[in-house]
Amino acid sequence: MYQRLVLVGYLGRDPEMRYTPQGTPVTSFPVATNRRYTTADGQQKEETVWFRVSVWGKQAEIANQYLTKGRRVLVEGSLIGDENGGPRIWTDRDGKPRASFEVRAYTVRFMESKREATASTGTTNGSAALPDVDELTSNNDEVPF
Repeated sequence: MYQRLVLVGYLGRDPEMRYTPQGTPVTSFPVATNRRYTTADGQQKEETVWFRVSVWGKQAEIANQYLTKGRRVLVEGSLIGDENGGPRIWTDRDGKPRASFEVRAYTVRFMESKREATASTGTTNGSAALPDVDELTSNNDEVPF
């Protein structure tokens, strides 16, 4: 059996990186996807679905370094379910039941160029902007994410 999920959305907050006891980096961040549609009675509706994304290894380090809240990304991965294959169910601080969709990312791609990221943040500081793909791949033939 095989599953693959592709998301294009926006980061809901800055990534958070941590390390496993074995020293493997793991970066987590929420991604919001939007869908606009027209109902049968002609009303415009918008639906937002949130996904909790985890990325591992070298990609985790790159995502943590270059991604920030509000950036657009493409994530390829697999959906992680609970023991029954459904979304993870939990209770929030107010006692309300919640569900979350969790994705283990295989690939995270930046959807903005360095120029777009600089324009949207209004800064020229390289740490605030995403690198050009050419900058990341100048020393090797493969994109590192």
